[in-house]
Amino acid sequence: MKKQDLPQDESNLKSANMTEVLYVTDENDNYTTANSIGWEAKKAALDESMELIHERIEEARQNVANNLVSPIIYFMELNKMDLSVLASYVGMWQWRVKRHAKPKVFKTLNQSVLKKYADAFGISVDELKNFDGKQ
Repeated sequence: MKKQDLPQDESNLKSANMTEVLYVTDENDNYTTANSIGWEAKKAALDESMELIHERIEEARQNVANNLVSPIIYFMELNKMDLSVLASYVGMWQWRVKRHAKPKVFKTLNQSVLKKYADAFGISVDELKNFDGKQ
């Protein structure tokens, strides 16, 4: 693709103040790099991905409100983490994090364990403990 033909269609990249670096050819047909804020096909893919993420976050919120999972699941989804990523952030085995996702077990966690989760999510322990999913 020629540098002057590089699409600059607005996408989620622009709203995040980001650009994507792409390889293009200059006027002498030499490869170089150029920044793009996106193009229509990429915008559609990003929008669909973001919609799926928002659906997962909402489902997690409802599950917390219905006392099916602990707030750990909601904040994990909100921060776009999975079980293995969260386990590495808090320095615990995955099975242990999965166990803490159960509401009964979550209510028994001590302050130091809650602090590890709160720090991983960038929130306070009180926010984590008191999140009920009912907004």
